[in-house]
Amino acid sequence: MMKYEKEILECLIDKYERSKSFTGDNRIGQNFSVKLVKLFPKYCDEAEYDLFCSLNETVSDMESKGYITYKRKKNGIIDAVTLNVKFLDDIYRYISRTPKSQINEQLLSLLDTYSGKNELLMRFCEVQKNRLSQNKKAEYFDGDITEYEKILKALATIFDVSEETYIRDHSIKVFGDSKTFESIKSKVKRLLFQYGDFPEEDTILEDLNIIKNPGHVYIKGSAVIVIKGQRLDLSGLNGDIAVSSALLPEISSINVTGKRVMTIENLTTFNAFHESDTFAVYLGGYHNSHRRNFIKKIYRDNPDAEYYHFGDIDAGGFYILLHLRDKTDIHFMPYKMGISELQQFKPYTKTLTDNDFKRLSALQNSEFSDTVNYMIENNCKLEQEALDMV
Repeated sequence: MMKYEKEILECLIDKYERSKSFTGDNRIGQNFSVKLVKLFPKYCDEAEYDLFCSLNETVSDMESKGYITYKRKKNGIIDAVTLNVKFLDDIYRYISRTPKSQINEQLLSLLDTYSGKNELLMRFCEVQKNRLSQNKKAEYFDGDITEYEKILKALATIFDVSEETYIRDHSIKVFGDSKTFESIKSKVKRLLFQYGDFPEEDTILEDLNIIKNPGHVYIKGSAVIVIKGQRLDLSGLNGDIAVSSALLPEISSINVTGKRVMTIENLTTFNAFHESDTFAVYLGGYHNSHRRNFIKKIYRDNPDAEYYHFGDIDAGGFYILLHLRDKTDIHFMPYKMGISELQQFKPYTKTLTDNDFKRLSALQNSEFSDTVNYMIENNCKLEQEALDMV
């Protein structure tokens, strides 16, 4: 293959595959051309005579093969190169490129195979099939069919993880290799957040019991817990304790000696939190099955306690609260997550991002509407750590 040949032909094929002629929707014949000077800006530079000669020779050779036609100006400069669609099959083979039509067939076959695995995949696959029918690129597809199938396979199995599992162990179970899941983890998380129901993208895997390190629940305050017959009065401690996820099922009883239970989103705030009559649980922004079961046990043992959630005053904080309610069936109330805090700590507020505006707008008709509308009108949000300033 001559120098510059592949670059020119790839550009022409790209134009063709983006066209209505490719999909069969165009009734008028189309030409697919590119100006050499657009692809190679120095083509007309007198100081680049070698480039000029090499490109002219390349174009002439491609014409002799029948792949293109071209127009030459009187001064010898080639203006535009046009694809000869009659030789498409030959061109694909020549540049070792898989036709888009063939790739789309493979994608549609994969989408059909995985669409029935769970509700999220059904939604995702239907959207992708619709995109392909409109000659749009399938989301999360970067040209690697093998990787795409791995992403779909990960999504097909990820909701079946019932116990905390290390990422490498999950990867071995699903793919037979300890590193495969790590290589697609970012795409899997983004896709789950886009098509699923999760309050935060960063904590999705932990929420689904796929962890990097052993999980712990940090607790402190007014409660007495019994672990394998051993009684521990937390109110007698000056700080918190961490209970590993493996020990959580061993807790036989939880007696809240105060009047309320408080889940706290951020660790800094949890460490600084000291209020009497309160049993505090560090939520960590997410709550997987172990944490949810622990919180449900607290409620079963203490149904008359008051339940609050203390989180950031931003879209994520409200979504975490709603997610907490939905997954535990406990009506947690927001704690210090209102307009008064935004006003009192105004110097510490931050401006909203485009994504903040979008997520908050979806909450404008919710029970948080007053606070949400204030945030949108005043372009502000507040991390709960700011409340530790006093």
